[in-house]
Parts: sequence; structure tokens; C-alpha cells
Amino acid sequence: MALWLANGSALCASKRGEESLLHENKISCQRKLSSLHPLSARASSFPGCAIGLMNDCNISRSHLMKGTRAVISNLGTQAAAFTEKGKVQGLRGTLKKVVLAYSGGLDTSVIVPWLRENYGCEVVCFTADVGQGIKELEGLEEKAKASGACQLVVKDLKEEFVKDYIYPCLRAGAVYERKYLLGTSMARPVIAKAMVDVAREVGADAVAHGCTGKGNDQVRFELTFFALNPELNVVAPWREWDIQGREDAIEYAKKHNVPVPVTKKSIYSRDRNLWHLSHEGDILEDPANEPKKDMYMLSVDPEDAPDQPEYVVIGIVDGLPVSVNGKELSPASLLTELNVIGGRHGVGRIDLVENRFVGMKSRGVYETPGGTILFAAVRELESLTLDRETIQVKDSLALKYAELVYAGRWFDPLRESMDAFMEKITNTTTGSVTLKLYKGTVTATSRTSPFSLYRQDISSFESGQIYDQADAAGFIRLYGLPMRVRAMLEKGI
Repeated sequence: MALWLANGSALCASKRGEESLLHENKISCQRKLSSLHPLSARASSFPGCAIGLMNDCNISRSHLMKGTRAVISNLGTQAAAFTEKGKVQGLRGTLKKVVLAYSGGLDTSVIVPWLRENYGCEVVCFTADVGQGIKELEGLEEKAKASGACQLVVKDLKEEFVKDYIYPCLRAGAVYERKYLLGTSMARPVIAKAMVDVAREVGADAVAHGCTGKGNDQVRFELTFFALNPELNVVAPWREWDIQGREDAIEYAKKHNVPVPVTKKSIYSRDRNLWHLSHEGDILEDPANEPKKDMYMLSVDPEDAPDQPEYVVIGIVDGLPVSVNGKELSPASLLTELNVIGGRHGVGRIDLVENRFVGMKSRGVYETPGGTILFAAVRELESLTLDRETIQVKDSLALKYAELVYAGRWFDPLRESMDAFMEKITNTTTGSVTLKLYKGTVTATSRTSPFSLYRQDISSFESGQIYDQADAAGFIRLYGLPMRVRAMLEKGI
């Protein structure tokens, strides 16, 4: 038997049970082996070494590399077959390279060695910057490589996220179940799309995520993978492994020599991006409990907000915001500034019991200060630029639009077709809206548009040049005729 080390040497055991050292294609027998397992355990302590088993060690290194052998990586003592094509047979299957959605937390740190052990693959960690904050990105490369990843790829997606995902939802007026402004729902497809791009760039044959089997995000990631590259394999460890919680994950990390992140465990499950911050878990799991005051991070308590209101002017072109207080800004910069402004006035807090796509109800608290301001601005401007029938159709489609986004169907042709309608119908929604922010409230105080359908000369009680009030009598008689006929029937007239 020969044990091949990745550093160019091999420990060998002949058929007579003698242990040998193979170095630079030369063999020298040294001592007997009592069993394979103690040797495997010792060898696994060499960082980065792979150990192969063969039936005969009187063979050159080049010959060894051509054969089929078992591999024991530094991730543990489990053996896996090494195929002729250079792929490692893991405990659950064989993959060449996997792109993993990586945050650097405990779960994704553990997923790296789990993928290598179970699929015999290289792992490329991918992190998307969607505005979660600089602290979330610090030290990620060191963490990823310490967990066993071969590479970390980080992409700044903030502008793309706001321009191509948030703004279309804003223009459509998409709100899920009356309250939720889709913060997490919009972020997942932009991340998943980038993962598909990275998989192509690095030659990966699979992608993986750390979403649980109870949540919505697994659906959002995987539907995007299906839509953009149906040939990619998808691995979802939480649906496969035996790890049940944090303690199990810590134990697995220790067993596989993976540094456990030392960050303080929050009592809440949070998701943050440039659009919002969500809070779930702990006392929030009981809908009867009021959120604690110290839970919020993006906004002050409205009771503690300034006693004087602040006015903010939003400039809008074709249904999309372009400026704040007369200053033109990029989409990400504009939203960042409004988050600060809205946050100091306690704007954008919602407490919601929602219906998850997988069927269960969940309770979450969301902070969306900038987004709440923008939704109010666009809606108020549309009151000038859209007629009654158009608003009604747009609002009805907005419900379906929100459902599609929530369910992960961003790249569904139906959503894309609806988006084309939204773009067309709002091409006159241009102008400015002034909003007053005061202790958690947003109130429109001024609306102007060059395409306004509001005519003061028609609406004014003082004028009768265009609208003759006497015309209303005939209109009312015709409009109310069905009701009048029904009443006549009931009364026998």
C-alpha cells in the first residue's frame, strides 16, 4: 500500500506490512504498519495534504498519479475515491468545483469543509456587497481560506442592486401583503445571478447556498440558478446534512480544524442590505410580544426623533428617483443618503406577520427608512400623472408583481413583461415631490409635474368655463340607472 502526500512524498506499506518513504520517486522501507487508521489520522494533520492509497509502492510518482486511489483530505479521516479524471469521489457524490454564497459566519464556514468532504470538490467562496456594511466584509478572505476554500470572490453589486432590482420594484409599486417592501426578496436574485457569472468564470459545475429548508431564500436562489444556467448542479447543505443547530455546527468545525468565527451571536436573525434591515427570531417569534427598543439599528425610536420636522425634495424622472434636495445622485448614493435622513426621524419601521412562500407564517420587523420615503414620493407623483383607470390596473398588477418577486421569480417572463408595462405607463411620471418627515411619519406637502393631469381651471369651485355643473344631472341619472331599476322592481313600481 502507498500513501501519497501532496507535498511530493509518499508513505508506503508493502504487502509484507512494511512502511516505506517514497521521496522523489525513490522508496526506502522503514517500519511496519499496525493499521491504516492511525496513519490516516496522523497524516490528516498536515495542512493541505492529500493522501492516496495504492496496492503496490514499488512504482514511480508519475505512475501513481495515473491510477485510481483513495484520498483522505485534511478535513477529516473519511476516505474517498480519486478517479482517473482527477475528480474526488466524496461521501455523497462527485463535483469539480462549487461556488458557495459565503458570508463568513458559522454556517457558511462549516459548509466549505462539508462540501469538500461530501463532494470531493474545490470550493470558491463568493460574497456580494449589496450594502450590508463594511464590517461584514472584513477578514473574509482569511476566513474563507482557513475553512478550506481555494478562492474568495467579492463583487460590489450595490449600484446594480438599486438600479436593476430595487428601482423596478419601486416603479411598479410592489408591496407584499400590504406592508413588506421586499428588501431580502430583491437582493437574492442579484446575488444568485452574480454566482452564476462567477461559476462560468472559474469553471465551476455547481453552486451552493446556506439557506435553510424552511425559508423563502432557498427558492429565490435556486429559481435564479435554474433560469440562468439550468446545467449547474445545486447543493443545499441544510437539506442534506445532519447538523441541527449552532452547537452541532461548532462541533463539526472543531472536528475539521475550521476556525469558528468569534463574533458575538446575535439573539436575532438579521439580513441587511442597502434597502432594509430585517429582524427575526427570539421574542419576535411570538406575535404578541412588542419589539424591544434596543433591537433597531437603522432608525431612532420615533419618540426620540427631533421635535422639528424635516423637509426633503425628491426629483423623479420616468417613475424613478434621480435627486434629493436638487442634488443628482447615483441610485446607490441616493438611497444611502435617504437612509440617513429617514433613519434620524424614525421613518420606515414595520412589524409584519407574513405568509412565507413555503406555507408557514412568520413574524418579522423591518427597517426601510430610505425606501419608505421613495415609495411615498413616487406614489404621490403618480396621483398627478396617472388617470383613474391606469392607477387601478397598475395597482392590481403591482400585487402580482410583488408576489412574483417574493417567490423568487425575478427572471420569470411574466415579471419581465409586467415590468415593460410599468416602464411604459410611468414614462410621464416626472416631477418633484416634497415630503415632511416627523417622528416616524412621511407626509407629502407639495407635488409638481410638467405632465400633471390636474387642471385648476377645471377643479376650482370658482370656475365654470370648462366644466358645467348642470351636466352632472344627466350623468348621474344614466350612471345610477341600474340601481334605480332594481329598486323599482323591489317596490313593484
